Amino acid sequence: MLRRALDGLYWLSAAVAAACLFGIFAIMMIQVALRSMNRPFPGADDVTAYLCVAATFFALAYTFRRGELIRVGLFIERLGPTVRRMFEIISLSLAAALTGYIVFWTANDVMFSYEIEDMAQGSVPFLLWIPKMAMPLGAGVLLVAILDEMVTVLSGQKPNYVRAAEERAARGDFSAEV
Repeated sequence: MLRRALDGLYWLSAAVAAACLFGIFAIMMIQVALRSMNRPFPGADDVTAYLCVAATFFALAYTFRRGELIRVGLFIERLGPTVRRMFEIISLSLAAALTGYIVFWTANDVMFSYEIEDMAQGSVPFLLWIPKMAMPLGAGVLLVAILDEMVTVLSGQKPNYVRAAEERAARGDFSAEV
């Protein structure tokens, strides 16, 4: 049940990223249509920029779990199973620490923006804490995914990102490998 909930969380995060990409597409198409009628679209550039950031952060966890993030495995792939497992644990621990740091400081920035009622300086003023929420939320889901993989490795199993990369390699797809 927990596995389905976590996979659902990763999928939901990816769906939000996809919705952000569609939002960028929609804004660009509306801008094209309005330009042909000599009409402006105030705030379009600002909203597009924030949607780009949101799409990036919300896509991280799903991409990580599927092994689609670019990993340099030349060193670790040559190690024996025991040493490789140790390096996976060290790598995941460092990734969790760094991601936790990112979550902490981006959440801190959101809270500061909320407290001072920080407004966008663009053509359409809006509260900045709202689009900034994408960073700690997306990074937070990534942190959960990293910890999920760490539990998998600590329990002696192969991480999902490794399994997914092996499945792609078996199919002859090396697009995510460096």
